[in-house]
Amino acid sequence: MTQFMMVYKGEATDMADMSEEEGAAVMAKWATWMEKVGPALSDIGTPFGPASSVVDDGTSGTALSLTGYSIVEADDMDSARALADGHPYLSEGKGDYAIDIFELMPVPFEE
Repeated sequence: MTQFMMVYKGEATDMADMSEEEGAAVMAKWATWMEKVGPALSDIGTPFGPASSVVDDGTSGTALSLTGYSIVEADDMDSARALADGHPYLSEGKGDYAIDIFELMPVPFEE
């Protein structure tokens, strides 16, 4: 089974800025998705905090608006994309949020 990283893009609301009821509703959506995905979810991941970008010329850049990641296992990219169905991060439906999915490849020349 191949691993895929789901990277969450968009300015998500910090849970600390939500009421207790709003936070509980968000966590319930996550629990529903995690139950649906089941054992294909190999790493729930974590939210990202403050970010910085270091450029190859030694300057600082602007970090992308990424908010977290999860790792799933699937047979192929189509199957990994299907695991995003019903994902709470995509529930708003306004085009402000996206999940980029990357196949995790073996490190070249690693034994």
